[in-house]
Amino acid sequence: MNPGGPPRAAEILVEGDVQGVGYRDFVQRRASRLGLTGYVMNLRDGRVRVRVEGAQEGIEDLARELEKGPPLARVEKISLTWLPPSGRFASFGIRFAEFEA
Repeated sequence: MNPGGPPRAAEILVEGDVQGVGYRDFVQRRASRLGLTGYVMNLRDGRVRVRVEGAQEGIEDLARELEKGPPLARVEKISLTWLPPSGRFASFGIRFAEFEA
């Protein structure tokens, strides 16, 4: 199932002008193309959160693409934090609301 080694997981936070510019759609397309699972969502503070699981190489490739973003986005910074994989995602989707933990 995962030719890139054992499954990995990460949370990527993206800062800059990344809301209202098609950024979540961009992330979903790229992550799905890389065979990754998880979700992307806008945060109230203007950042975008990406929770992703899959091959480490795929996650690293996605992070590089997120630094660029779609044409209308202006990415200032991304931060990647490795996490233990949950295995609970079947695909990669867009979440439309930030929920309190």
